[in-house]
Formats: sequence, C-alpha cells, structure tokens
Amino acid sequence: MKILVIEDNPDLLDVIVQSLRKERYLVETASDFAAARTKIFVYEYDCVLLDIMLPGGSGLDLLKEMNTRGRRMNVIILSARDSIDDKVEGLDLGADDYLAKPFHLAEMHARIKSVLRRNTRGGEQLVRLGNVTVHPDTFTVEVNGTNLELGRKEYDILMYLANRKGRLVEKQTLAEGVWGDDIDQADNFDVLYAQMKNLRKRLKTAGASVTVKTVYGFGYKLVVEEATTTDNHD
Repeated sequence: MKILVIEDNPDLLDVIVQSLRKERYLVETASDFAAARTKIFVYEYDCVLLDIMLPGGSGLDLLKEMNTRGRRMNVIILSARDSIDDKVEGLDLGADDYLAKPFHLAEMHARIKSVLRRNTRGGEQLVRLGNVTVHPDTFTVEVNGTNLELGRKEYDILMYLANRKGRLVEKQTLAEGVWGDDIDQADNFDVLYAQMKNLRKRLKTAGASVTVKTVYGFGYKLVVEEATTTDNHD
C-alpha cells in the first residue's frame, strides 16, 4: 500500500516515515503546499496523511481542490489544531479521519488500517478472491487454504490489483504503486514484467482461480475465474 505523508516538521516526518516503512508501506513525502499539490494530482495513493498547517497554504485548501476536481483518495488529517471546527470542516471536505498531534504511532497505524479496510475492502479484514485469500496484516496468501509463497514485490502486485479487482490499471500506475513515484524515471517496465511473470506462474501452479490479464496498450486487470461444473452421465 502506498502512502503519501504531507508534513512540514522534518523530525516528525522522519518518525512517521520510518514507522510506516517498518509496516511495509511504500511511503512518499511532501513538506509544503506546492509539493503536496503536485504529488496528489500527479500520482495515486492508497492513503494520504495530511497536515493542515503547511508552508505556502492550507491542507484544507488541498481537500477543497480535490473535491472540485473529483480527486478521490483516503485522507487522514494530521494537525496540532485540535479545534472541533477544523475537524468538522476537514471531514465535510472528504477526509476519512482525523488525528490531533501529538498522537501515538500505534493509533496512527490503527487509523490507517481502519480507513483502508473500510474504504478498500468493505470493512473486511481479509481479501477473498475465489479460492485465494490474502491476509493483509501478515502479508500472506493462501490458495484453497494452503500457503502460497510469494516474493515481496509479487505480493505487493497481487495486493494492489486485489484492491482494484476488475478494474483496468495502467502499467505506469501499477509500477508507481509498487516501486514508488520515482519509477516514472525508469527507461522501461522490465522489472514489472519480470515480477508479473513470476506472480502469474506461482498462481497458476497453485491452482488459483485468480488470473492477471494483460490489456495490451494499457495495463493489467485482476480477474477471478468463475467456477464451472461438469455433469457426468453414465
């Protein structure tokens, strides 16, 4: 899962980033209004941790522009301004949750998991796709109840597509979601192709009812195959 942390305090930013990376989140950062605005409207994120007080502008103004432009992302406001008015305005503008500074990192992680579970998985703890079950909290995958060994990037690709089941995902967007925003500077997608090939092979070998379809000229789509039954006649 890719998270954008928008925070101008370098010490707090570093603490948040290190804590998130320990939980295997892919983390991008912005320290002022202009950088945050660029990130939000150029790249895709599973969750945005948004400080209200930023050099060059307000996080609430970013939320307003996101609404105006139809830019939907999971947003958790981080702010030292613990006024009810700020909280209400932020939630009314589309934020999903609110954390007042100072906060415990454990609470931050719990809020992130809650928002992602609620908005991405319909409140479910697990991700179920046919005979495939993904356990986001332990980064494990099962096929028909048997553990499927995946490499980290293979798992990340599967999870990214699983959270967007049935949707077409551009190659560039998928690569950025798994390797980070800087992947847009790469000359090609060879690293994505290699990991995708490995993932498909492992899923097929395990008898998974999940496949990743290539939509040529665009990207990928995760598809759950329908179970079929065959009538036997003597």
